[in-house]
Amino acid sequence: MAAKAIEQEVALKPRPGVDPSGLAHVETATHNGTARIAGDEVDVSVLAEPLTFEFSGRTAKNRFLKAPMTERLCAWNKDGEDISARGVPTPEYTQLYKAWGEGDIGVIVAGNLMVRYDAVEAFGNPIFCDNHDGRLEKYKEVARLSKAHGSILIAQISHPGRQGGIALNPNPVSASDVQLKIKWAGNEFGKPRALTVPEIKDVVGSFAATSECLYDAGYDGVQVHCAHGYLLAQFLSPSTNLRTDEYGGSLENRARIVLEIIDEIRRRVPDQKFIICVKINSVEFQDKGTTPEDCKNLCMMLEKARVDFVDLSGGTFEARAFQHKKETTIKREAYFIEFAEMIRPHLKKTKVYVTGGFRTASGMVRGVSEGACDGVGIGRPLAQEPYLCKFLLEKKVAGALENLIPLPQNTQASGTQLQQVGQGGPTVSDFSNEEEVKRWMESYEKETERRRAILPKVDSSGFPPLKVAIGYEYSKA
Repeated sequence: MAAKAIEQEVALKPRPGVDPSGLAHVETATHNGTARIAGDEVDVSVLAEPLTFEFSGRTAKNRFLKAPMTERLCAWNKDGEDISARGVPTPEYTQLYKAWGEGDIGVIVAGNLMVRYDAVEAFGNPIFCDNHDGRLEKYKEVARLSKAHGSILIAQISHPGRQGGIALNPNPVSASDVQLKIKWAGNEFGKPRALTVPEIKDVVGSFAATSECLYDAGYDGVQVHCAHGYLLAQFLSPSTNLRTDEYGGSLENRARIVLEIIDEIRRRVPDQKFIICVKINSVEFQDKGTTPEDCKNLCMMLEKARVDFVDLSGGTFEARAFQHKKETTIKREAYFIEFAEMIRPHLKKTKVYVTGGFRTASGMVRGVSEGACDGVGIGRPLAQEPYLCKFLLEKKVAGALENLIPLPQNTQASGTQLQQVGQGGPTVSDFSNEEEVKRWMESYEKETERRRAILPKVDSSGFPPLKVAIGYEYSKA
């Protein structure tokens, strides 16, 4: 990663009548934040170049992709209410996507949209597998605002499998009965049972039904989530797929469910302009996990299946990968850039994005111009700065704001920032400022303890709410 630099200290100016202690919003004297990651001055024109996807014929207006994150801002069923009330976009969810739509992002990938009401990643997930309550109109509004400035909108569609917390998923399913035996972010996970073949066919249908709903809402495509340890990654990985039938054993068998999903989506949504892409682990960083060789071979299968692009990431809940594992990737910023260089030469039409670690314009330019990837995926920095891509292209900034919150809490902190953007801002907590970091950590500890105390009831996203004390006005640079 490029060297860190303090660009400008924030001076606080409390509004009239507002307690300056940090318990309420206060204005910042700068739009730049406390500490921004420094990068070399570069020509960013390569990032502004359009990218055409071979199979759908769609063209992204630039090389940026907003990586999917778990926003957890959708409505949820109340006590005694049927679970089919879950997953409806709220005004906060819609406002968040409006902000990203204004941010000059080539491809916006909406995060972790579930394909079933009874299999969820977290409280607040979007779910869109039918229109029994008129939710189609709310998803149409999300699509309209996201695309208003020329972005392509894709939804990441997902099933958690064994990786949904036990409080919301008391009867999890997976490729096999291998339990996730960790506790993370207040979650613990039940022992799954292996899906039967008829149930696998039902899962395939769920992914396709959700894709059809999204198409009706005006989304431009879907991203089939095969990474980060969720259900399809559980089928792909030898560490969690111990099956001996046609869905286990060889990579061809382990990938069968993914290819069947792609085929069924095409049957349900015959419009050839509808983008199908895949989020995939380039590596899992654990024994018997998916290897780069598996990833390369799977990507070649996906190209045969007419997948427009793959988004390379890595890691699972057991071996988290949102950090640098090698000195060479620190210098090049992106965590998975070397894996992309191994995979991209084998693909003739399917494009390659890399998500994870990009923080400066110089690092992003290097990744694209040197041919390691076709585009750059940005996640957590776009939680803090929804207009980051726009400002990078306008050369108003050279890098993202620093985030001083350590992993794994760093991802939870980004969730708090997503809440703040959804509430209309205009300021977002500046986690490059140590005082704001301290306030968030205290809020996180309180919220975690509160949630543990009421288990098995789940009544919140797990992202601690925080009023901005030291903030960044994201719409200005």
